[in-house]
Amino acid sequence: MNESARVAVVGAGAVGLTTAFDLAERGARVTLFERGAPGSGSTGRAAGICYDAYAEDIDVAIAESAMARFRCLSGEGEFVFHETPYVFLAREGDDAAAAALEESVERMRVHDRAVSLVGADELADRFSIRTDDVLLAGVAENAGWADPAAYADLFVEKCESAGVEFRVGDAVTLRTDPPGVAVDDVVTARFDAVVVAAGVHSRRLLADAGHPIALKPYRAQALVADCDYRGPTVYDATDESYLRPHPAGVLAGDGVEPVEPDPDDWDPTADDWFVADALDAVRHRTTVGDAGESEFPDATDPELDRAWAGLCGATPDRNPLVGAVAEGVYVAAGWHGHGFMWSPAIGERLAEAVLGDGQALIPDAFDPQRFDGDEEFAVVEGMTLDGD
Repeated sequence: MNESARVAVVGAGAVGLTTAFDLAERGARVTLFERGAPGSGSTGRAAGICYDAYAEDIDVAIAESAMARFRCLSGEGEFVFHETPYVFLAREGDDAAAAALEESVERMRVHDRAVSLVGADELADRFSIRTDDVLLAGVAENAGWADPAAYADLFVEKCESAGVEFRVGDAVTLRTDPPGVAVDDVVTARFDAVVVAAGVHSRRLLADAGHPIALKPYRAQALVADCDYRGPTVYDATDESYLRPHPAGVLAGDGVEPVEPDPDDWDPTADDWFVADALDAVRHRTTVGDAGESEFPDATDPELDRAWAGLCGATPDRNPLVGAVAEGVYVAAGWHGHGFMWSPAIGERLAEAVLGDGQALIPDAFDPQRFDGDEEFAVVEGMTLDGD
């Protein structure tokens, strides 16, 4: 496909915006379709945690490339990448999680990741977090966090500067032979290629066009709490919860709600039980000692600032769906919560694939055609020790 090809991108989240920009930078004439505001879907509800501490070589390559680009982008507009170590831990009494953690770290080291195994005392010496319940922990140095909304805003500007045409406010359907996009069943334009990066809505769009994909939505929740926290990002494998620094104090969340929601009719508000549990988790991890005395003399008990739910996409093998589903029709979905984290690398690779030699730069393990699209599978969370 020549570099002046006409390409439609459906979905203006982090992946769609990055792909649209990278296509335009390579000379493509890009139209970006988004039924809501750019960045208002899953990207706007993402946690923004970034790391390259993976046990699989494919994941390492994608994450390493994404992290490098995040750092290059930091300082453009309002986007900032905050260098912050990533701690993943197993609690006392959870021998299974500790064994999985130790095995994962060994596999990460095979891929030259800057990850170390530490006990509770060493963890306490380095970080101001509660460690008296920790059995074993891993510390990944190449990690950080960023504001997904700021990333989306930056790439809206970059897309506009690169000549991307935005079509916002209309729900669309796909045409695949030849590739096209329709609004109200009227084809707006023929394209040389269409990229579907519409999160969990990608399943319906492609199924309606005759190309089902193995993608299932699930609901995850997060909140921001006002408190004094200056520690690392922490994933508690025993509790299956996480927290990271935030300008207000802490952003905290959980992994997966094992109920498949209707992606067009779901509750974006956080549940009361989640808010209570998450605040307890923040309170627990950001204090030290049995008495709960804060490491920081002026620290305050965490108070809820805001809470929300978001939709993530799961696949049967926890690898995403990235690549061609038909001639000239591509998909990028199924991130298990890692879409924002990987977006800088996926956008670049997908743009090259669309304009270049097909799947050459995208791992075979991501090929969406590895599934029939009608598979039955259970949803599992993305932030797990054996999956990292």
